[in-house]
Amino acid sequence: MTDSPRPGERLLDLVAVMDRLRSPGGCPWDARQTHASLVEYLVEEAYETVEAIEEADRVGLREELGDLLLQVVFHARIAAEDVADPWTIDDVADGIVSKLISRHPHVFGDVSADTPEQVEANWHALKAKEKGRESVTDGIPAALPALVHAGKVLSRSATLGERLPDLPVQASADAVMEQMLTEADFGDLLLALVAAGRGRDWDAESALRMAARRRIAVIRAAEGLA
Repeated sequence: MTDSPRPGERLLDLVAVMDRLRSPGGCPWDARQTHASLVEYLVEEAYETVEAIEEADRVGLREELGDLLLQVVFHARIAAEDVADPWTIDDVADGIVSKLISRHPHVFGDVSADTPEQVEANWHALKAKEKGRESVTDGIPAALPALVHAGKVLSRSATLGERLPDLPVQASADAVMEQMLTEADFGDLLLALVAAGRGRDWDAESALRMAARRRIAVIRAAEGLA
């Protein structure tokens, strides 16, 4: 009777294939890549993964996750070649394993967290402590697309509750939202707002990014930070 393969066993094969591609006699294209040259592929694969999820394409999702995983292994292999400060895929895995254990004290420790909201609050608190962050908005990548960035800012700041003033034109937004029956209606409204902005030569991405920056300033003020 043949033993079933251990979960993750094929990951070792992926690491071996990447080592072969980057080694002498391997692939010239793979061998010349750097962290910087792979950025466009990393971003592209991430968006293609999102698209597969949104389209409920399970077969496509499996393929896109493989492409995304390749990027992780590729970057780790490049890092292993660094003479001054090498690290490997095992260091990457060790780091995330340690992080998951430390950020889930309600599973691996004696902390109580009975709801997803409590878990998320604990996660951000532990993360802020580990990284020496002051504001709940610290560490949100500025390069995120404006909508994603704004969502992160609002999500992180929800823990401040009544310490924060309402968003500008919040009452008007709430009144409009009362007319929305579905998420599709909400999407159509967002698209219409983008179109209306274009009619005035306003860029929605830039406008939302600036609004998020203004909100971050309000959040930091509520936290007592400069």
